Amino acid sequence: MVYHYGREEKAKTMGINLQKGQRISLRKEAPKLQELMCGLGWDVRKKRGFFESLFASDFDLDSSVLCINEKGKLTSKNDIIFFGNLRHYSDAIVHLGDNLTGEGEGDDEEIIVKLPLIPPSIHKLIFVINIYNALERGQDFSQVENAFVRLVNLSNNQEIARYTLSGEGYKGKTGMIMAEINRVGDDWEVVARGEGIVVSNLGDLVSLYL
Repeated sequence: MVYHYGREEKAKTMGINLQKGQRISLRKEAPKLQELMCGLGWDVRKKRGFFESLFASDFDLDSSVLCINEKGKLTSKNDIIFFGNLRHYSDAIVHLGDNLTGEGEGDDEEIIVKLPLIPPSIHKLIFVINIYNALERGQDFSQVENAFVRLVNLSNNQEIARYTLSGEGYKGKTGMIMAEINRVGDDWEVVARGEGIVVSNLGDLVSLYL
């Protein structure tokens, strides 16, 4: 059984509502932060008519983390955390499992990050979502509603920050770069990205950083 922090216990307070492109310092917003949970959620737009329901395929959105070096590149396939590789070799990042439907309230997929364990060679964590087999199924992010990413301090269950997509301008986009956590000296900085891209699978997305 996969334990979902966000579903079992709601964060005590709402965090900062980030705008696209906004940056915040984790040291400033959550002093002495050691372990955080990155929760990603989304809802699929309700099917409106009989024929749309009859011919529409189910959505399967997958969240992943790309661990990037100081040159902005992936060093190894082991630095890709996704449903096929749930735990980073350093134990710094653990994906709690794939949600095939996106149904239910709260986080759909959750990723635990232990900041002190992140290897010095990793300078950036990029949190991404892609729609599985999107091109074959004729699906894109204009059919997805209420997509968000949020960070929670697991020492006190306080939500640090949250970024919710506007829902506009994503027609034809099948992948989404949601947010980044960047190393800045001995601090970490969160950046809300919300950048839609066209990919057929996670491999296409990964190729952007090779």
